[in-house]
Amino acid sequence: MALVSKFTKAGQAGKKIRVMVVDDSLLARKVIMEGLSQDPEIEIAGYAINAIDAKNKVARLNPDVMTLDVQMPGMTGMDFLKQLLPEHPLPVVLCSSLNLGVFDALHAGAVDFVRKPDTSQSNEAFIATLTQKVHIAARARVQQQPRDPRYSERVAAATQPTTVAPPPLGAAVPDRFIIGLGASTGGTEATLEVLKRLPEDIPGMVITQHMPTGFTKMYAERLDRLCKMEVREAKDGDEIRRGLALVAPADLQMRVMRSPMGGYRVSCQPGEKVSGHRPSVDALFFSMAQNVQCKMVGIIMTGMGADGAKGLLEMRQKGAYTIGQDKESCVVYGMPGVANDIGAVMVQASCQEVANVLLRHLKTK
Repeated sequence: MALVSKFTKAGQAGKKIRVMVVDDSLLARKVIMEGLSQDPEIEIAGYAINAIDAKNKVARLNPDVMTLDVQMPGMTGMDFLKQLLPEHPLPVVLCSSLNLGVFDALHAGAVDFVRKPDTSQSNEAFIATLTQKVHIAARARVQQQPRDPRYSERVAAATQPTTVAPPPLGAAVPDRFIIGLGASTGGTEATLEVLKRLPEDIPGMVITQHMPTGFTKMYAERLDRLCKMEVREAKDGDEIRRGLALVAPADLQMRVMRSPMGGYRVSCQPGEKVSGHRPSVDALFFSMAQNVQCKMVGIIMTGMGADGAKGLLEMRQKGAYTIGQDKESCVVYGMPGVANDIGAVMVQASCQEVANVLLRHLKTK
């Protein structure tokens, strides 16, 4: 079970968020520090040029939030986090290029990540996103995985799973059953906690996770390696079927639609943001409430804001079974908290228990 620190006090009225910037690139440090300094509620506590430098400075600078490059010479961001968080459990926002190492760093305890700008993104857009993530991180719970080599992705991929494989659902659960799951900040690891506890023949799943462009395919491939069901990034027109989990592509709205020949498929199309996001959990859940005529389950996980809350309520009103992650296990108890407050959630559970709640429900239907 993850270890959870207390909430930080940063971001409260009258107190600026002190940010430490860790990056080996002089240009990147300059862009980040000058950009974040434009926010009147943020002050730069200091910087470090690599992980070793950061280890020597973090206690003295005492930041509220750290921004951290993933790939640095000498020590990677992931290895640094494994040493940092047990002694200094502060919220860390990763600043990464398109690199699989970001998911290892999130597994090690980072709160969230932002994609570094390239030719498709301006520095202004990058800073706007990073500023928002810093504000969210300042109010987040820091979660660390136990110091156990079994939790390493490399070890997990080469050895037996860390948990006993759940028995197949078999004929006890009808094929016509769809499960929707939505998450944001902290959701990459929370969703993994759910999926790795589910059997290979789980009813068709559709997943919306707020994530920058380019990362959803890598995330789906990571889930596919670590979980028993097939997981992949959704493509427009993909069939929803038993044993398959589809992850919404970044920057597209994924919705569930009825197929002309029967059954259900996903639509993945450009479009306006819904509840401030693309992909949006609300867009997914509203489509399920409106189009799904078989049995369905809605699950809302950790994340800032309210995306998914109204959609989950509409699902419940249409007869869906709804589950919300509880406050104690959330990195940010925003989306599931709002959903619970408006009556959208039937059962609350920790991210480690959501799978058990789901399986118990499926076996009674």
